[in-house]
Parts: sequence; C-alpha cells; structure tokens
Amino acid sequence: MLTNPTIETLKALKLYGLLEALEEQQCTPSTQSLSFEERIGLLIDRERLYRDNQRRTRLLRGARLKFPQASLEDVNYKAARGLEKRQIAQLATGEWIHRAQNLLITGATGSGKTWLACALAQQSCRQGHSVLYWRMPRLIEQLRIAHGDGSYIKFLKMLSKAELIVLDDWGLTALSGQDRADLLEILDDRVESGSTLIASQLPVDTWHTYLGEPTLADAILDRLVHHSHRIELKVPGESMRKLQPSAQAGASPRPEGR
Repeated sequence: MLTNPTIETLKALKLYGLLEALEEQQCTPSTQSLSFEERIGLLIDRERLYRDNQRRTRLLRGARLKFPQASLEDVNYKAARGLEKRQIAQLATGEWIHRAQNLLITGATGSGKTWLACALAQQSCRQGHSVLYWRMPRLIEQLRIAHGDGSYIKFLKMLSKAELIVLDDWGLTALSGQDRADLLEILDDRVESGSTLIASQLPVDTWHTYLGEPTLADAILDRLVHHSHRIELKVPGESMRKLQPSAQAGASPRPEGR
C-alpha cells in the first residue's frame, strides 16, 4: 500500500494522474505480473492523459462559448442548409488554425451560425488550442471600457494570445471611428499568428459597406477575407432554434444537431 508520505509527495508534485493509476494498480492483481518497465509506462501514460484532459477542461472553461456542449458529431447535414461534410471534416482537423487562417460563417437568423461556430471552437479546444468567444456588441463595449480605465494594451495582448477568436454577431453593432481602429489592431495582431472565426447575418460582400470608412474597411477586410474559409448557411424552412429539443425542467437547453 502507498504510505502517507508518498501520497503527499505525489500530490505536492501535482502528479494526480500517476497517483490514481498507482492506486488502481495496487488493487488490480493482474498488473502484478507486468514488468517494472510496463507498469511505469502505464503510470506515465495515465499522467499524460490526465494532464491532457485537465488542459482541455481549462481551455473549454476559458473559451466561454455560448453553446459549450456544441459538437461537430451532432451537426445536422440532412437539412438543406449549405453544409458540406467534406468541408466540415477538413475544418475538424484543425489545420486551418495551424496555418493561422480564418473562417467566415454567414447566414440568416436561425440558420445555426453560432452553434456551428461553437462546435468548431470546442473541437479546437479538444485539440489543445486556446479559444476566446466574444459577441461583437460585448467586445466593442469592453474595448471602450479598456480605453477609459487604461487597460487597453493589456486587453489587446490578452486577445492576441488566443490561437482562435470567435467574433459572433458581426455586423449588429454600429461602429465608431475608434471601434474600427480597434478592430484593425486586433486583426493585425493575428496576421500569420492566430485565426479568427466570424459569424454574421451579413453576406461577406456587404461588410465593406458595414465597416464604413473605406481606408479602414479595406485594411480590416484584407486581414480577414484573404486566406479564409467560408460557409454560407441557409435556413432549412424552419429556424434551427425551433428544431432543438425542449429542455427538461430546470435544465439548460442543449441544441442538438444544429
């Protein structure tokens, strides 16, 4: 049996996965027939798995996704909504994030843009990438606050460290000149170093008009649209929100297969 000093040492070293595996080995007679090297290998594998799971949990918690349970396994391809299995499978590999490419998801209200964006973001977290989810109205508000309290540079640095940023509800908020300049700063920091996922009701070809000031609009779109993947969703007759199952009393709704 493990002695208390050994247990406390493993806890102090934060080797919780190894500790659990070691305790299991002691309670499993079949492991006693394994060689020392084999048992050590199993212990190390468990510790690595434990750390990987802990990291994924931290990344998902830190992403603050609107739909944290959204999963690519639940994507509904049956409805006529413009989704291609090949494209989703390609995006699921995460190669676009490794290459610091962007993803632009557009479609009318109820087409499932936010859910799909969260499913792709969750997949990125599972692959070990850091993700931040922001609704554009909240991001603009936070940027204005940061200008006022002196935390602007610190806030920009925090955003730049995320390997993927999801900007939802792009196009819903009227932008001032300072807002456009802030967006340019955020996107410029991500050129060749991070990916941006945009979810918007507005078609991409209307974004220049939405952004307003031509010079800044050109600069922002140059950093967004080039080297980007696109998904144009359609509403399959009825809003995807209406197709989700009803939540049980007292439970949060889980939008399945959107």
